[in-house]
Amino acid sequence: MTKRKIDICEYAGQIIKAMRPGILLTTKVGDKVNSMAIGWGTIGVEWEKPVFVAYVRTCRFTHEMLQGNGEFTINVPVGDFPRKALGLLGSKSGRDMDKIAASGVTLVEPNIISVPGIKEFPLTLECRVLYSQQQEDQQIGGEIKRRFYTMETANHTAFYAEIVDAYIIEE
Repeated sequence: MTKRKIDICEYAGQIIKAMRPGILLTTKVGDKVNSMAIGWGTIGVEWEKPVFVAYVRTCRFTHEMLQGNGEFTINVPVGDFPRKALGLLGSKSGRDMDKIAASGVTLVEPNIISVPGIKEFPLTLECRVLYSQQQEDQQIGGEIKRRFYTMETANHTAFYAEIVDAYIIEE
């Protein structure tokens, strides 16, 4: 297995487009690895660094894990990918089960950070959190609040993370 380095600027559009059906954000604390499907995120430049901003609800297990280890990978499908795995990783909680084992995905050792990539979602961004900011309820207005934030749902924290490595996992 090899990792072909990529220029994230050349792949930014592909990453953003893949968010609609879902990409993965993978975390690790100790020996516990957890992935969740995300559909919200941005990629760009902040503080003269390439960044990925991930938005994670404060009630999610992934949020708790990011508090324990400020590193994560973004895992993007390229071509065909296991949709059942994406469905499981996006609908179950890592608090209740080992989602990695249940989904059947293959973990791949990272180059720089402590969090692995996922072979079946080969476009990989290794990210290290630089800054995080929880959304303030009173600042979310009108239609957005009605559509995305009911009494049962928690606000998000925006995790601004430097992209420290980017590659595609290949056979």
